[in-house]
Amino acid sequence: MSKPWLKVWPESVPESIQYPEVPLYELLTRTATTYPKNVAMIFFGNRITYEELSVHTDNFAAALSKQGVKKGDRVALFLPNVPEFVIAYYGAMKCGGIVTAVNPASKERDLVCQVNDAEAVALVTLDTTYSLVENVWDRTTVKHVIVARIQDFMPRGTSFGGLSNSSSTKILSHSLTQSPNVHSFNELLEFGNDHSPNLKLSPKVDVAVLQYTDGTTGIPRGVMLTHYNLVSNAIMFAEWLMAMTGSEVFLTALPFCDVYSMTTSMNDAIFLASSMVLMPRYDSKAALESIERNRVTVFCGSPTTYDMLMQRPDVGKYDLSSVKFCISGEAPLNVEVQRRYMKVAGCVLVEGYGLTECSPITHCNPSDKSMKTFKVGSVGIPLPDTEAKIVEFRTGKEAKVGKVGELLVRGPQVMKGYWNLPEETDVVLRDGWLYTGDIGKMDDDGYFFILDRKTDLIRYKGYIIYPRELEDVLLEHPAIRDVAVVGKADEIAGEIPKAFVTLKEDATASEEELIDFVKKRVAAYKYIREIEFKKELPKTLLGRTLRRELAKEETERSL
Repeated sequence: MSKPWLKVWPESVPESIQYPEVPLYELLTRTATTYPKNVAMIFFGNRITYEELSVHTDNFAAALSKQGVKKGDRVALFLPNVPEFVIAYYGAMKCGGIVTAVNPASKERDLVCQVNDAEAVALVTLDTTYSLVENVWDRTTVKHVIVARIQDFMPRGTSFGGLSNSSSTKILSHSLTQSPNVHSFNELLEFGNDHSPNLKLSPKVDVAVLQYTDGTTGIPRGVMLTHYNLVSNAIMFAEWLMAMTGSEVFLTALPFCDVYSMTTSMNDAIFLASSMVLMPRYDSKAALESIERNRVTVFCGSPTTYDMLMQRPDVGKYDLSSVKFCISGEAPLNVEVQRRYMKVAGCVLVEGYGLTECSPITHCNPSDKSMKTFKVGSVGIPLPDTEAKIVEFRTGKEAKVGKVGELLVRGPQVMKGYWNLPEETDVVLRDGWLYTGDIGKMDDDGYFFILDRKTDLIRYKGYIIYPRELEDVLLEHPAIRDVAVVGKADEIAGEIPKAFVTLKEDATASEEELIDFVKKRVAAYKYIREIEFKKELPKTLLGRTLRRELAKEETERSL
């Protein structure tokens, strides 16, 4: 297959890389050996070096091993972005465990569902969420619960979410007396590593992370990512950034429970011997203050995080000049937000693409300050050692340049398969290619454009309508802040496009006005037929709009 993107390939980025066949935790071991005094984590001003982080992970691995956790056992992390997440993540792998990260905003039902599907034997949580775990524990496969206090790594006199350094001591003490299988995270770190396991791992075969999709398809599935998948993706992304080893500062704006943040803001930072500024909960003001105070250089966010910054009237007051790399992923980036951010921050904000099944990054625009090698509206070109192509829907043959079809990708970061779902694995993994389910096209320069999800297409009187196209048009209207378009069942047409809209503060717009706005910009069969105004649209934790929830809501109304 041809690779037209090579003609715009960044000069300083290798087209192919020799990835080490090592366990993921070896990246931490190497960094701690070479840069022991470098700061690994900054948490409310508290600084933890790589030497300290490495010792903590060794001790945690030994403690898990003593509790019976062995190679292949799943360890659930029900934590926000706190030092304990990083320690438990690498510590679990060091004893052979497979990490499954649970969204810290999960309710009881979702927690039980994921933990049981993964058959996790141990779970790590905060004392503030222990009561939720306790309520469902007897309905899960979990044998050991490890409870951490967010204050243990915070400087004295600081607080988070109304908690002081001592306010949760009673909660933890009570928990520890209820069951011999409840353990103090902090006490486990004092355990020592005399019981460190003697592991033999095959990085290309052994699973490091069992990462669950966020359910945008309605069916969360466990994605098996091997050590080699994650190592290769971290290294190829670091090369793509052209980052400086030992000198970058990453803002962890998105939760580590998502593989996008896990790779771009944690594994990548550790590979580069750089610092992570941990944010347990994203707040636009706190993010701006952290960038200024810590001289952040790498900011990987979602369209929502950048939009929240641009909504702040005081955003121009902060010094953002230290930021060199800004990447947006997880959802389509609004062009208006992208342009405004670059003007205010003085930094190029480029869009990338990936999916959980790819660890997750496959494409990204070059981070070129001259702004000559990235294209607005495009997710960029494939990363090193990553192949991509568009295939025709009917024939499965590679589509011509500019033609629309399904995006396929292939590379060392592509998953091993779905957990306990061999038939579904066979559907999406064929001849080494991952069928992404995303609809897109490639231009003459090898840049890829994502149009929509295959499952979200609207079928109107035999025509195919792409919801994202209509959403992009509506977002050009000055009154609209957010929008989602879905297909509404219609007896005559099959489906008609319906838009759910949220307006900017103090803005007004009528349904008729917005429908006319779209009519002037699209073909007649694409017209929006109906608009519903809402205060907020349903979204995932990372800000991706859940069209399926709106479609479900619409379907239930018609019953």
